[in-house]
Amino acid sequence: MPKITIQDFLKKKAEKQKITMITAYDYPFAKIVDEAGIDGIIVGDSVGMVVQGLENTLHVTMDEMIYHTKIVSRAAQNAMVIGDLPFMSYQTSIEDCIKNAGRFLKEAGATAVKIEGSAEVAGHIRALSKSDIPVMAHIGLTPQSIHRMGGYKVQGKTEESAKRLLEEAHVAEDAGAFSLLLEAIPMGLAKKITEELSIPTIGIGAGPHCDGQVLVLHDVIGLFDRFLPKFAKRYTNLKDEALRAIKAYREEIEKGIFPSDEQSFK
Repeated sequence: MPKITIQDFLKKKAEKQKITMITAYDYPFAKIVDEAGIDGIIVGDSVGMVVQGLENTLHVTMDEMIYHTKIVSRAAQNAMVIGDLPFMSYQTSIEDCIKNAGRFLKEAGATAVKIEGSAEVAGHIRALSKSDIPVMAHIGLTPQSIHRMGGYKVQGKTEESAKRLLEEAHVAEDAGAFSLLLEAIPMGLAKKITEELSIPTIGIGAGPHCDGQVLVLHDVIGLFDRFLPKFAKRYTNLKDEALRAIKAYREEIEKGIFPSDEQSFK
């Protein structure tokens, strides 16, 4: 299977084929995701919450994102890898944005970057696109804006806010974004945005009408148990499986069962 490209994303939208995406942050899981045939991997700043144990994504650094993206890229032979620009890696200036985004492609092996926002970062998106750095824009619930939004809340519920999000979607496309992530918005609004744009929409908590879907890996496989967002679905519970295995290991050591002759050298 050849490497998934941006053209494949655009073709899937044109042919009404769904795009599959998930997050990943390390080599073993990225390899599994890739073998499962997923189209794209977002190395999200959600690593701060699901791997580092932080309360939000704001503390994740650019160097940490490069580290995680580099090892995911090493594992992903077919899936497109998208690096997530962390808080304060692009807000300071367009120049900083280009420099940091370029690191994802040059140092970490990513194909594209994701940036939160639309109208307020339209200049950034345009500059990145002109620099041959493909951009996925991200509107709706943007976790880096948690303090301004007052928490993790559904966006676009009022007529005014829905109109604003629709306008932002068009701004992102006009600025050169190759796709648009829609997070935590009503599915009717997501449907309207998807129908009006020529670029693919990827939903997370935006209903079934988007061109594709993404979820956080640790929600899908049951490794993050502090909370499960309404829009997420847990397909298995690896935490319970791991807990059973590690308890069995501990008990075998305590009882003198492990290591046995089979695990010993003679």
